[in-house]
Amino acid sequence: MTATTAAPVRPGAGVLPAAERRALRRAVALLDLDRVRLLWAVLAGSAGLGSAVALSATAAWLIARASQMPPILELGVASVAVRTFGISRALMRYLERLASHEVALRGMASLRQHVYQTLAAGPVDAVAGLRRGDLLARTGADVDAVGDVVVRALLPAAVAAVVGVGSVALVGWLHPGIGALLAVCLLVAGLVGPWLSMRAARLSERAQLLARADLSATAQTLVDGAAELTVSGRLTRLLAHLGRTEATLARAKDAAARPAALAAGVDNLAMGVAVLGALVLGIPAATAGALAPVELAVVVLTPLAAFEGTALLGPAAIQLVRSGGSALRIMELLDAAAPGGERSAQRDVTVAAGRPGRRETPAPAPANAVPAPAAGPSIPAAEVTPGPRPHLGARNLAVGWPGGAVVAAGLDLDLSPGRAVAVVGPSGIGKTTLLLTLAGLLPPRAGAATLDGAPAWGMDRGAVSDQVVLTAEDAHVFATTVLENLRVARGSVTRAEAAALLGRAGLGDWLARLPQGLDTMLGTDATTISGGERRRILLARALASPAPLLLLDEPGEHLDPATADRLVTDLLRAGRDAESGPGRGVVLVTHRLAALDAADEVIVLGRPEEVNDDVAPGPARAPATVLARGSHRELLATMPAYRWAAEQEERR
Repeated sequence: MTATTAAPVRPGAGVLPAAERRALRRAVALLDLDRVRLLWAVLAGSAGLGSAVALSATAAWLIARASQMPPILELGVASVAVRTFGISRALMRYLERLASHEVALRGMASLRQHVYQTLAAGPVDAVAGLRRGDLLARTGADVDAVGDVVVRALLPAAVAAVVGVGSVALVGWLHPGIGALLAVCLLVAGLVGPWLSMRAARLSERAQLLARADLSATAQTLVDGAAELTVSGRLTRLLAHLGRTEATLARAKDAAARPAALAAGVDNLAMGVAVLGALVLGIPAATAGALAPVELAVVVLTPLAAFEGTALLGPAAIQLVRSGGSALRIMELLDAAAPGGERSAQRDVTVAAGRPGRRETPAPAPANAVPAPAAGPSIPAAEVTPGPRPHLGARNLAVGWPGGAVVAAGLDLDLSPGRAVAVVGPSGIGKTTLLLTLAGLLPPRAGAATLDGAPAWGMDRGAVSDQVVLTAEDAHVFATTVLENLRVARGSVTRAEAAALLGRAGLGDWLARLPQGLDTMLGTDATTISGGERRRILLARALASPAPLLLLDEPGEHLDPATADRLVTDLLRAGRDAESGPGRGVVLVTHRLAALDAADEVIVLGRPEEVNDDVAPGPARAPATVLARGSHRELLATMPAYRWAAEQEERR
């Protein structure tokens, strides 16, 4: 899936292509609009604009009648009516704004919630091909654009129609010919002007959509990777690209303003024709006595206010084009993530950090080692989910991202509570992809990854999350308090449990130094804490989950070697620390080998040709596989490359 989703414009095609019309209808349905509130908004808007028309007609009658010097009492009702319509115009406009914005904002919240729920329940590859900034644009600005169609397109059209009919009825009652002329002019202003605006706005709005998506994606890249971009020397180039994108967006906005001006010109022209036509038809009628002189003033001046409604239809048409393009992008995203068959079946894991890992992030995990004695008290997390012991298994498993190459194959693994497995290997070998596949977030490329005998990829997400918790290396830390970040995994975490969990993750002293303790606010995505502190908060969150199986990606990353080794040892022993029951099962990916004596089994991933210094060029390399497996001590004794790596760690 790419960011370019706006439909191309074909000569002679409708101003809003069929694909966009269908997408917009579906998106508006997902807004779940409150019809009662929307009706109140239409009534209030019609009353406000109707008050303007009534004010114009009453004022015209009052001025014309006053020029005839009647008794003052004859003007009293009209004077009061002018003040009443003047006040009600502003009041009704205010009430219409309140009602319409409440409907639109509630609708945006409903649509955005539906998008989040669908993406959370859908396959990872639904968004794997999108840059984060583009995904942010679809769930942010595009959802807002669909919500804006209520306030800026549907409501103005409804109000203009209601008031237009009322104005034509009033003028037609006084003079049928002038009423018919007003109806024709209102139709021209309400249909021709917006139609021209929509046709002219198609290309400019499409350019704006693409520019906004590129701007969002580039800005997200700059925010997330400013340090790396500076070191690599690419920051200046990316800033220049951002500037060019902003200039493109500004030009597209200028181009979008031209059709609005065209629509305004058509509207003013139609209004002028209506006024002049009223004079041409009304003066002879007044001379012949068919129309009173006071009524002539009313039929001539009333159109000036009646066209206030049609003046909003040009911008409304442009908003319809903008919303159609945004709706198409949203629906493409939802269709890609919507459940449909086994491939898109509900799946999940409680991603303790909030989002799955990157496409391939170095995340080692040793496994199978000589059992070590329990050390320390049991994990201060929620009690492990009771019931039958779950089993997570892989048989001849091949892993890789959808649409990409197979990165690792021939993988076998068994995990149940009380067992600790570590997976090690060089960066990019497929360790993180393995964890995501075991968690049911990616489909196996071959073989099977099962939870209690059922394919993890095709299981209900709630069933998986009850048994498995994954902490990805780049998992999210939310911009809220320390306590609430832990409650992402389990909402019932108490303050005492939170303090114990943080202590277990090695953050006891850090917590004691915080100015507000557990109530200290963390910056967006952990920008106010170090990388090591961030990793340990994520580990504490994983331990807070009641799931009996833990999948941990690089838990010792960003920590000094001694601290990392202590933490990894503690995590590998987690499965045997429970005072009752089997405890937890742990699959842990890591680069360091020193702490792996605590694992029941260590699985070494790699490519045989790389071990033998016979590396094939780039894409010709075969998928990684299991080079060796066994306990840490067994691998030290039987695998020279493993022993050499362990010795290098000791020397450092």
